[in-house]
Amino acid sequence: MILTIEISLYPNNENFIPPIDSFIARLNSYGGVKVKTFPTATIVQGEYDLVMDILKTEMKPHREQHGMGVFLTKFIPGYEAL
Repeated sequence: MILTIEISLYPNNENFIPPIDSFIARLNSYGGVKVKTFPTATIVQGEYDLVMDILKTEMKPHREQHGMGVFLTKFIPGYEAL
């Protein structure tokens, strides 16, 4: 089953661009998923289990490295045009 997730990240940091760029770069390091970044959100699309595993893997170390931040997500079953 294909899953599309729209993610917006709001770091609790005055210098907010580096944490966002770091998270997006980590998402782009994975094969088997499509990642497209827009000004206010990043879309990750792929097999359900893979996409969920990537989020589980990447959100915790992001918080450990950059501190508290807010992740807003939309989980959309199926494809969204990328």
